[in-house]
Amino acid sequence: MDMSRAPDVDYSATSQRPDWSSLPTALHDALAVALGTQIAAVSRPVSSGFTGGFAARVQLSDGRNVFIKAAPDTTHDFEAYQREAEVVPRLPNAVRAPAIITTAHTGDWFAVVSEWVDGRMPGSPWTGEDFARVTAACEEMAVALRPSPLDGLRMFGELVGDDLTVPQRILTGDLPLPSGLQEWSPRVLPEVAELAAAGPEVLVGDTATHSDLRPDNLLIDPHGACWTVDWNWLTLGPRWVDWVGLLPLAQYHGIDTFAAITSSPLTADVPKDDLDVFMAVITAYMMKNTDAPPPPGCTPALREHQRLTAWTFLDWLAVRRGW
Repeated sequence: MDMSRAPDVDYSATSQRPDWSSLPTALHDALAVALGTQIAAVSRPVSSGFTGGFAARVQLSDGRNVFIKAAPDTTHDFEAYQREAEVVPRLPNAVRAPAIITTAHTGDWFAVVSEWVDGRMPGSPWTGEDFARVTAACEEMAVALRPSPLDGLRMFGELVGDDLTVPQRILTGDLPLPSGLQEWSPRVLPEVAELAAAGPEVLVGDTATHSDLRPDNLLIDPHGACWTVDWNWLTLGPRWVDWVGLLPLAQYHGIDTFAAITSSPLTADVPKDDLDVFMAVITAYMMKNTDAPPPPGCTPALREHQRLTAWTFLDWLAVRRGW
């Protein structure tokens, strides 16, 4: 693998999804009942994302367009879609997320229906205009999601768990160094390990965070408004984590994110080391399984996404830390 450059990931072509015709007839019927009308036409499943759940635009007999996601209980998507159906109706109006219309549950399948948003994915590559739109949306969400609209959320740091120890375990030989990272990455692992170890202290807060914000979970509609999708990883944390998690790839695409963090109200007063701790924690999380087969139900593109994320986060840290 060429270690002189980051891996390429086309976020618009990362999934392998079933066709509508392969879904159980009973689920088709249950969705028609839940929607109060017949399903007239189904578009080709979307090609973004890293899982194998069904996801496509659907035209109804009453003229509406909706978006349907469905999965069996043997996959991660089953619980993810159920969680999204619980979370989205409770988000404040200031959070622009496609509204949940209805759900259907039959046998071992679950489906969630949301409003259809005619939009495009930003970040392929990032442009200054789209970065500004997404930044504004993240700033608005951070205000709207504090305090959290949902009770009982775990802290963002708990989402990562013991994975923040990955750099230290690589240093001790308990884990191999992932392939495809910068040739200088072994030299900086001690500092990455030290930063990541501070994660549990830094990554706490009282703001509800999306916790999985990346280009394929964002949509820009024809009016320039930014929408966020896939709300199944909601946690509590610092108000800046969703936006800051987008910065390394944007920086890699030529956006001056180092200037942006000094001007955004999300980060202008955040200690420098807190941002670097977050970057190190996500780097550690992404380094753990980059060379392993993808989990059941996920596509190989997941591992390339993790490698690209680790690479760009390390690059971002290198500028900040003078590596």
